[in-house]
Amino acid sequence: MRASGATLVLAVVAAAVLNAAVLCSGGFTSSFVRKVEKTVDMPLDSDVFEVPPGYNAPQQVHITQGDHIGKAVIVSWVTVDEPGSKLMTLNIYYEVGIGHTTRTFWFTTPPAVGPDVPYTFGLIGDLGQSYDSNRTLTHYERNPAKGQTVLFVGDLSYADNYPNHDNVRWDTWGRFVERSVAYQPWIWTAGNHEIDFAPDIGETKPFKPYTHRYRVPYKASDSTAPFWYSVKRASAYIIVLSSYSAYGKYTPQYKWLEDELPKVNRSETPWLIVLMHSPWYNSYNYHYMEGETMRVMYEPWFVQYKVDVVFAGHVHAYERSERVSNIAYNIVNGICSPVSDQSAPVYITIGDGGNLEGLATNMSEPQPKYSAFRGPASAMQRSLSRTGPMLTTVGTVTRMDMPYKLIPCGFSTDSGILLMILQLLNLEQLQSNGCI
Repeated sequence: MRASGATLVLAVVAAAVLNAAVLCSGGFTSSFVRKVEKTVDMPLDSDVFEVPPGYNAPQQVHITQGDHIGKAVIVSWVTVDEPGSKLMTLNIYYEVGIGHTTRTFWFTTPPAVGPDVPYTFGLIGDLGQSYDSNRTLTHYERNPAKGQTVLFVGDLSYADNYPNHDNVRWDTWGRFVERSVAYQPWIWTAGNHEIDFAPDIGETKPFKPYTHRYRVPYKASDSTAPFWYSVKRASAYIIVLSSYSAYGKYTPQYKWLEDELPKVNRSETPWLIVLMHSPWYNSYNYHYMEGETMRVMYEPWFVQYKVDVVFAGHVHAYERSERVSNIAYNIVNGICSPVSDQSAPVYITIGDGGNLEGLATNMSEPQPKYSAFRGPASAMQRSLSRTGPMLTTVGTVTRMDMPYKLIPCGFSTDSGILLMILQLLNLEQLQSNGCI
């Protein structure tokens, strides 16, 4: 079966603001807790993988931000038998397909970029297409906070777990998430399961299925590759980095980030968020220290430019760091360890959306001082509830160096382990809803 993608770019005016319900208390949103035992992928005939009716009907429809500031949208889909690509301007409602196979979708335009703009992000990583993956996506759709955009921290379909890196499982995943990603943008980060490098079967180009299926607006931020780029969304400046592309000194990613960070105008976008796949601060035994070389290269910049929060996946568990840095190496005694640093970001690992590989439960002991909270199952809910829903997790009043600085006020669902809602609220909303 031959699948060919068609990409449609829509120019829209950023005007409408989606007024999400404001929920400031952390805690449970349902009674579901994911079991520690490994799950299995849903069978190919599951209803969530259903192929739309009609010959060559478009499927796997998904959207993402199409430019740097949110005035364009990239709409992508797959037609199995006949390739095609069109460029046109449409309204918020859009159609893909021809004749009796036409399908209609819609999306809400984002608010104009600005410091006082409230916005709600969903954060998902390492999703896969198991029964638990379906629970995660269902919980996200039903969450009362109503996320407006998903920040996805890598590992989409897990198709590479199948013989010959089965692209059928890329198709099923695209149909599975269509119910969300066709209606609101997902900001993509590449994970290790997107590499798909398999020279033994003739696949010698890394990331081939991912880049063909999931377009991102990397050129709008002067990036040379779709694995590192930036977008502005409401009051946030979002930088996406690649854990699996070269990041050493003078590499394209290094030079891009060196030029990109000074461009962030905190009076326009007071929140600076970074997405990557492999976490830098990780006290689980799974993937321990894998992000260390990238941390050594880039952490001084994160501190210099006061990145607020870094979200990562990869480790199938939840962990939240203190605000720490590890950039002062003592050449006399060799001591190099994280220290408290109020200019440093908080690092949050949200690496399990329900994939078939199961949960990470084996932690290093004793718990390092840099690790503020970690744990399986509903650990994140208890953490956020206890800390005063992300007021200490991500932003603090002491960091409010501008009167319009936004404080994230968030909570999680307990679908499996890791689905997080991050609300960026202005001060008036925070006060009226009891957040401060």
